[in-house]
Amino acid sequence: MSFDYKAAMPAINEARKQAAIEYRAERERRGAANRRPHSAEVRSMDTGARLDGQPEAKFRLRLIPFDEIKLGTESRYLVKGIIPRFGLVIVWGPPKCGKSFWMFDVAMHVALGWQYRDRRVQQGAAVYCAFEGQKGLEARVEAFRQTFPIEIAGSVPFYLQPVTLDLVADHHELIATIKRQMTAPALVVLDTLNRSLRGSENDSKDMAAYIAAADAIRETFDCVVVIVHHCGIDGSRPRGSTALSGAADAQLSVTRDASDAIIVEVEFLKDGAAGDIIASRLKPVDVGKDVDGETISSCVVTPADAPKIIEAGPKLTKNQQTMYSILRDAGQGGLTADQWNERLREVGIGTKRKADIYDARAGLKAKNLVREFNGRWNASE
Repeated sequence: MSFDYKAAMPAINEARKQAAIEYRAERERRGAANRRPHSAEVRSMDTGARLDGQPEAKFRLRLIPFDEIKLGTESRYLVKGIIPRFGLVIVWGPPKCGKSFWMFDVAMHVALGWQYRDRRVQQGAAVYCAFEGQKGLEARVEAFRQTFPIEIAGSVPFYLQPVTLDLVADHHELIATIKRQMTAPALVVLDTLNRSLRGSENDSKDMAAYIAAADAIRETFDCVVVIVHHCGIDGSRPRGSTALSGAADAQLSVTRDASDAIIVEVEFLKDGAAGDIIASRLKPVDVGKDVDGETISSCVVTPADAPKIIEAGPKLTKNQQTMYSILRDAGQGGLTADQWNERLREVGIGTKRKADIYDARAGLKAKNLVREFNGRWNASE
């Protein structure tokens, strides 16, 4: 006799429902047996501390009452007036302006606890992430070692990380690597942003993800993270999304002046004064020979006289300041337009947009700071 499936369906469905009811009842019974009975918290009326013997739950967040907020007296700087002790710092400038040379020099002063240009320094370990030009940084280390006598007990707490990373994806691995080799750094340098970002500098979401990765490093080690970055086309600000500058605790611009000096200017410093200028020069050093017997050279950073600041007169852009300085340094003979343009391109002005030179020159002329006569340009006195 064949099975009448259609006639049996009501009974089958009823059996399924009953099985489901029994399963849910058994699951609830077992869950109730495993649950601890709830007991109300017993706390002190005066202090709020638990009196029932149960441990306090641990929370990352805590509200601090007004009367408990006290002024901290710990040092607030790593390099006085330049690099804060904690936070995010942007060091930016055009290609070949010397920003990586300068930042390496600062990192070495921090690692050694040496004063930096008569500024106090808080000594601490430094991690330098060279995401580009790794071989060049090895030569800089050797040039520093041969030029400056290092007299400390033990090894120098400076660490090079020479692998190019995607910081957003790899910052957890970087943090773990640092933890394996040291207690905690005081300074972590990311050089450069462009070589460690797998996204667009102009995309606010990509930049926000990069900032979050840098913040994770900062929060883990309670340190300062310095991001070395390039400038935009017009040279007036760091390249890409403004979210980067918005997140920074300090921002320093790096340029080359007409005399080829490296000029670092503190553009802003939270809880500190802006406008400080540090001038430096690169001193060539022969550090050894390669396998072919050719000389390997690098440079060390040395102090230089800060450029003179014109106290009064029209306000100039950085490009206009450089253009005016070049023409003024040419003396009474002045320069032809071609000579002037050539010297400007040597310092990075007009290399990407020729109209930059025209615009800056027109601005100087409108301010009556330069004049043209018989095909030659002179600075007005």
